[in-house]
Amino acid sequence: METIYKELATHLDNLPGGFPATESGVELRILNKLFTPEEAEIALHLTLLGESAEVVAYRCGIDSELAAERLYQMSKRGLALRQEKKTGARKYMAAQFVIGIWEYQVNRLDDELVALFNEYLPDLMMPENWKAAPQLRTIPVGVSITPEHLAMDYDSAEIILATKKKILVAPCICRREREMTGHGCGKLMDACLIFDGAADFYEGNDIGRVIDLEEARDILNTAAEQGLVVQPTNGQNPVSICLCCSCCCQVLIQAKRFPSPAEYTASTFIAALQPESCVGCQLCVAICPMEALTRSGEKVALDAKRCIGCGLCVGKCRFDALSLEEKAQAPVVSKTYTETLMRLGKARGKLSNTGMAKMMVKSKLDRKRAKNASSGGKQEN
Repeated sequence: METIYKELATHLDNLPGGFPATESGVELRILNKLFTPEEAEIALHLTLLGESAEVVAYRCGIDSELAAERLYQMSKRGLALRQEKKTGARKYMAAQFVIGIWEYQVNRLDDELVALFNEYLPDLMMPENWKAAPQLRTIPVGVSITPEHLAMDYDSAEIILATKKKILVAPCICRREREMTGHGCGKLMDACLIFDGAADFYEGNDIGRVIDLEEARDILNTAAEQGLVVQPTNGQNPVSICLCCSCCCQVLIQAKRFPSPAEYTASTFIAALQPESCVGCQLCVAICPMEALTRSGEKVALDAKRCIGCGLCVGKCRFDALSLEEKAQAPVVSKTYTETLMRLGKARGKLSNTGMAKMMVKSKLDRKRAKNASSGGKQEN
């Protein structure tokens, strides 16, 4: 039984987000808790491409109806991704652990799973890989920058929201698991905004609720008041926006530990301080999630290496001593989040153009073979 979970762990580690092995084997205990052995076997045959249950059944060597039922139940529990057509046809693809399987467990957490995840976290967070292709970006809160200074539309949460056909709000798994361990901060719990196709998946899995644009904007305003960092998925057309606090968000917690968090954060902007306008009220110091602002005599000092460009300090400053400026070398933002994941996979040495081409060729062949098998025809070699 342990062998199948080791195989699944390797399979997940070959996905862009990674799932590294540990000496303690905590990653295997996580998989044992989430997957049955039969589900682990099926998960081994899922790829980054959406494929029918019949194709997966062919690879597994099991009945297609059985595969369809298992895949559907797995996707309902966030162990696989499900794509549903208006015709009712379904396709399935592999879900990476983070961002992915873990976040989909937000309504299924228990004390054991939270403890296992926190034990695994130091090994799971790979800063150099994240630095090469961050899965999240940081964009400024709306009050911190004027439209004429906005570099790109995708640097504005308000503009992003206005382009979405469907918006869903889901609970923040970071705050929920911290609350379960007695370390909750009491800030906004329904703070993950999910869009369009991703929102369909969340709604189909009974995670969160669909909201209108007005409520989404209200949530953004509340987030700004509470000092939450706006972090969309890293792409010009993001699939979600997380509203994060540095006391609970595992990404921000890890970044905060580094001497130069700016190096590990994808942001177009950086704070600028005008010392002559500073009166030393320190409201900016209190709200900065990275401790980039500190007291210096009767004024405030800015450590630019720690600034992630969230703009929270600008919104608090009443004396125009702080502003956001566009970085001299702003990070490249992929057109889609999928492209970012491909970059991450390549940075980790787990994905290549050749590998993706082989995956697509194999998928096409397996579709033909599965069709032949179901019709009683001769399978191709």
